Amino acid sequence: MTEKTLNNNQVVVAGEIASEFVFSHEIFGEGFYMVDLIVSRLSDAYDTIPLMVSDRLFDVNESHIGERIMAKGQFRSYNKHEETRNRLILSVFVREIETIDEDDAEEENRPNQIYLDGYICKAPVYRMTPLGREIADVLLAVNRAYGKSDYIPCICWGRNARFAGKLQVGEHVAIWGRIQSREYQKRIDNDQVISKVAYEVSVSKMECLE
Repeated sequence: MTEKTLNNNQVVVAGEIASEFVFSHEIFGEGFYMVDLIVSRLSDAYDTIPLMVSDRLFDVNESHIGERIMAKGQFRSYNKHEETRNRLILSVFVREIETIDEDDAEEENRPNQIYLDGYICKAPVYRMTPLGREIADVLLAVNRAYGKSDYIPCICWGRNARFAGKLQVGEHVAIWGRIQSREYQKRIDNDQVISKVAYEVSVSKMECLE
């Protein structure tokens, strides 16, 4: 069960550490820390991906800003209660991490890959952009050990969006893609707007498993 659960959520990312390690929580004496990783896209753009790293895997007490690393793990979610609502917090839970040199981080090594095997848990939302591009938003529930699940927002384009828009809640699907970060503006009150970052999986391939 555990091995199968590990295989249904696989992430590999490589990039540059962009922040200090910040303590998150401790479980049975093992400390977990958050750090931001900058991962380049094929274009000039980049994604900032949050990693959760154990102090048993990496030296979290030193500054590693600017160092290049490769991390493997799972894309996980948890609900954080904020005032009147819950907010979905997403990060890569790191199982393996290593420093790499510039030559190892070339694009052909595909430094931002994710594979998910899960279930549609909310009716997909299909829409067209003002420029006529087709988009579908999908929320995927991916099972974890001990009866837990991660809820991963995914975004599909083009024919993947058309396919996803017809899917029903409960359908079992596999998704391949990459993790992306997206900045958006949120209005707090009439004259205050703050910038926030959302994380999602940009889908390159999708298929039904049953």
